[in-house]
Amino acid sequence: MSEEIKRRPIKSFVLRSGRMTDGQRIAFEALQEQRGLFLDQGMIDYNEVFGRNAPVVIEIGFGMGTSLAQMAEEAPEKDFIGIEVHRPGVGRLLALSESKELNNMRVYNEDAIQIMNQCIPDESIDTLQLFFPDPWHKARHNKRRIVQADFVQLVRRKLKKGGIFHMATDWEHYSEQMMEVMTEAEGFTNTLGDGVFSSRPENRPITKFETRGQKLGHGVWDLLFEKTA
Repeated sequence: MSEEIKRRPIKSFVLRSGRMTDGQRIAFEALQEQRGLFLDQGMIDYNEVFGRNAPVVIEIGFGMGTSLAQMAEEAPEKDFIGIEVHRPGVGRLLALSESKELNNMRVYNEDAIQIMNQCIPDESIDTLQLFFPDPWHKARHNKRRIVQADFVQLVRRKLKKGGIFHMATDWEHYSEQMMEVMTEAEGFTNTLGDGVFSSRPENRPITKFETRGQKLGHGVWDLLFEKTA
């Protein structure tokens, strides 16, 4: 086991025991072998998985999968991989992938850090998406936030040069931390200039989390950083 995987005592997520609907459970059981990917498969070969050579987009923590399915449907020229620990969301995305015939979509039901370390080849991703991760808003829990220096360097290893790390959050304090971490990170440049947040790019659908945040009076902050070295 690598040193990277050994040192991860703090998880950025809590595995909730949400109940799956019958449809989610049926989709999970019936489609995971066909449309899912697995940790024990090791490093993946995109050509083998998708049957072609195309830009690769990975999203960590896709929730219930609605926006990721929409992105895959609207960009058939790209291949998408979603990573999510919560089974109800995985079941729903598998169902959407089947009903919309999204052959450019595959799904992991695993811890993203393990998948990134053990299954994603270095310098192979065109875009890494992290939308509305758990904000761990209490000060004593801030250390659980996934956007930390070590994680950013893992992302850097997996992105191609010129690849994009796209983050979004509806928690202002977290957006400030993201900006601070990314500004200090080696090998990345803000695509809009130092300290500048992006407006929502057209290719990022409005998620239910974003809608919820807007109803609560929260702003939404997007950050787009390019791997430059």
